[in-house]
Amino acid sequence: MPKKNYTVIAIVGASASGKSLFAQTIYQELLSELGENNIAIIKEDSYYRAQDHLSMAEREQINYDHPSAFEHELLAEHLIQLSQQKSVEIPSYSYTVHTRLPETTTLEPAKVILVEGILLLEDAQLRELFDIKIFMDIPLDICLLRRIERDMIERERSLESITQQYMETVRPMYYQYIEPSKAYADIVITQGGKNRMAIEVLKAKIRQLVQ
Repeated sequence: MPKKNYTVIAIVGASASGKSLFAQTIYQELLSELGENNIAIIKEDSYYRAQDHLSMAEREQINYDHPSAFEHELLAEHLIQLSQQKSVEIPSYSYTVHTRLPETTTLEPAKVILVEGILLLEDAQLRELFDIKIFMDIPLDICLLRRIERDMIERERSLESITQQYMETVRPMYYQYIEPSKAYADIVITQGGKNRMAIEVLKAKIRQLVQ
């Protein structure tokens, strides 16, 4: 069997658990050192389904923390294409209008691909494509406080709408889908996206993989 020339690393956790910060920190700190042909990053959020056929009122009622909200089959297809040394077009998703934008972003193959999201390990097909699976294990009350701060500042949402969504979908879906998927993780990380020791350990592993 030929040796693989690429590695896909999944970084998973609850909303606002620090997974995006963790993944972005590693990506940014290694990009200048390793170059774009050696490291790339993909966000699961880019694969929220296109909802142009729905009204804004209907889009606002969607459960965005349920696996069905994502087009995981497209993400899996893209990971397979990247493994075949083919470039892919990553969708662009808008949280403002709750659907995809016409623009896409071209992603070229890389030796190490970081994929971050909430439900990556829940999907059996995706799990088969990940070589290293990491779970960010952070208490939900801390995640909620971070989510409130993020959504009010970055997405201009009201406190009422944030807490309503949290109680109706975010928290229940965490316990139904995200938390159980921790069982598939190879590594469980505490202390969030600023866990410097965990960042340095993974960076060292990525350097080793690239070499």
